[in-house]
Amino acid sequence: MLKPMWLSCLLLLCGICTVLTADVANAQESNPLLHPLFSDNMVLQREIAAPIWGWAKPGESVTVTFEGKSATGKADAEGKWRVKLGPFNAGGPFEMTVASPSKTVTLKNILVGDVWICSGQSNMEMGIGNVKNAQQEIASSENNNIRLFSVPKKVALQPQETLVSHWDVCNPKTVAFGGWNGFSAVGYFFGRELEKNLHVPIGLIHTSWGGTIAEAWTSASALEKMEDFKKPVQSIREMAGVDQTKGGSLEEKMIAWYAKNDPGTSDSYEKSSTDSSSWKTMILPTAWEEAGLPNFDGVVWFKKTVNISSALANKAAVLHLGPIDDQDATWVNGVKVGSTEIFNTDRAYAIPAGLLKEGENVISVRVLDTGGAGGLYGKPEQMKLAIAGDMIALDGAWKYKDTANLTKTSPIPFTVNDNPNVVTVLYNGMIAPIVPFGVKGAIWYQGESNAGRAYQYRTLLPTMIQDWRSRFGVGAFPFYIVQLANFQGRQTVPADDGWAELREAQSMTADTLQNSGIAVTTDIGDAGDIHPTNKQEVGRRLALNALALAYHNKVEYSGPTYVGMTSKDGQLKLKFKHADGGLVAQGDKLEGFAIAGEDNKFHWADAKISGDSVILISSEVKNPKSVRYAWHINPIGNLYNKAGLPASPFRTDQLPGVTVNNH
Repeated sequence: MLKPMWLSCLLLLCGICTVLTADVANAQESNPLLHPLFSDNMVLQREIAAPIWGWAKPGESVTVTFEGKSATGKADAEGKWRVKLGPFNAGGPFEMTVASPSKTVTLKNILVGDVWICSGQSNMEMGIGNVKNAQQEIASSENNNIRLFSVPKKVALQPQETLVSHWDVCNPKTVAFGGWNGFSAVGYFFGRELEKNLHVPIGLIHTSWGGTIAEAWTSASALEKMEDFKKPVQSIREMAGVDQTKGGSLEEKMIAWYAKNDPGTSDSYEKSSTDSSSWKTMILPTAWEEAGLPNFDGVVWFKKTVNISSALANKAAVLHLGPIDDQDATWVNGVKVGSTEIFNTDRAYAIPAGLLKEGENVISVRVLDTGGAGGLYGKPEQMKLAIAGDMIALDGAWKYKDTANLTKTSPIPFTVNDNPNVVTVLYNGMIAPIVPFGVKGAIWYQGESNAGRAYQYRTLLPTMIQDWRSRFGVGAFPFYIVQLANFQGRQTVPADDGWAELREAQSMTADTLQNSGIAVTTDIGDAGDIHPTNKQEVGRRLALNALALAYHNKVEYSGPTYVGMTSKDGQLKLKFKHADGGLVAQGDKLEGFAIAGEDNKFHWADAKISGDSVILISSEVKNPKSVRYAWHINPIGNLYNKAGLPASPFRTDQLPGVTVNNH
């Protein structure tokens, strides 16, 4: 259950601490004449009027000269100046001169070509030193036509204007330096494919952070248009003007919030004497959205009575509850034994000798969920009471009562510190500083941290993309998405799955948003590692999108994509596009298709290829109505086209009774 939220304190997949900044504008005490994006070895975007900017004394004129063209701008009252220069054709190396009355800067070894932003979470951050054949790839990376720029990790409450970094020529030293064992592997392999095919300079701006959520990469003004994020955006704006060292600790603020907003806290539900006989019953472990509390975000109290024998009474014990989403506080017989704020951590609380008594003992758990699935969601064997070598199972029936719905409470207090999983803070710290540098497009590998909120992602991802496009000012630039790779245990039966729904949201964005595309990777992941090492193929598949869609080369860029179906005599016939040359099953037989009738119960189907179509039939489904393909976190599925590209996962059904949880 991967569901980090804007308020959650996460265990980052690849977290590296950063320094929080609340500066309104300037990241340095004295801003430079020329923004650091403009340095030796840079790539300037071709065929546009490229923005160039920096800082000078208010009122000073600054002149930029490049390849026989000049432009002059005047510093405004805050000292910022900006000009546009170009368009220029691909080529180089060139020099650029920037002159003010008090200072002149000359940049050397500049190329003109195409600049791509490489962003997302850990699978984009993962450095080239972590991939398969890493040493060989690093040793062969020398390429003067590829240039690298890394944006430092930074959390910020307001948009930042500058940063500390510079451009490097791609070579074994620079590509293996910094970051998470080197420059972004996906970014590098993408750029390498483009340069090899286009023979023009490629600039790669890497700005990513492991374990992060998409809403952190989206600006406040764009994000607040989504109802889900109005409150957290408002909170961020309020925090930006507040001294974070004042007003008490987060713990003190949370105590006050519970006392004000949660009747269960104010009425001391943790006491053993609390009458829970009228409370509802829930079978744990499970997400409460699946057990009587659909679309509920807020506070729920759980209680269970456990009988202890005289032989085990008064002994020290350990209470195991498994993972709880998001936060919990836990009491035994009215005595607090522990609390945890991280959603994906197993709870194991020590119970001191003398607290457990012979007969009935009451366990009380207060759970706060801020979005998506909530509750005690682990495995049955994780819920137990360990006493002197004996194990008492705690899974099964618990009493519960929901006491505080977040739609009706005051905003939950929180602090940012170095937490990147807060709305807007990575846009502010890691995208805003590079706006409005001239770019060709962007590649994006993210979604693991939004899995569990796929319906929300259908709106969130397009919102972020359109936000970036409006900021950079070069129109609806190409944006290519890496679909989540296969991960965890292999699929055995047809089932619902949050990662499959997230992939669906990614595909919907690519299908409906102008100049967007997707690289399917459900065949090149790693069941045991959320960071698969075959980043070469990820980069290549992204590059195929760019070559076909942005550069109009005649190459196949997509695997088979479902476009429609017909039903006749108990069979379904599925039609696919991107099937030029025919469809291919990699393996002994075609697998991964499940069909269902009116009851919406899915069964594996026998599948066979017929030209650009697939025929499905199942003895268990007489009148099939719906189909799913590769619908799982680690799906079965071996449909390809002659270009060797895998079919995209899809479903034709919308499950009855499903309601969208937009938090």
